[in-house]
Amino acid sequence: MVAAWKAAGFSFNKYLAITARVVRRSLKEQHRLAAERRGDMDLKMAKWEGGKQLDSKPLSNPAAPHSS
Repeated sequence: MVAAWKAAGFSFNKYLAITARVVRRSLKEQHRLAAERRGDMDLKMAKWEGGKQLDSKPLSNPAAPHSS
């Protein structure tokens, strides 16, 4: 028997993202806002040389507005 997410053509990570979004949307307002904040993430790219971090820069998601 094939897992439902695999049969639907999703990767496991995509399946987890969809289910997390559904759960967050089903929560009451107060808990939903806290859960949505936990879901936010900031990505940075860092250049390493000789075991030392040289510089890093934030990677912004073009589909979402940057919140600082």
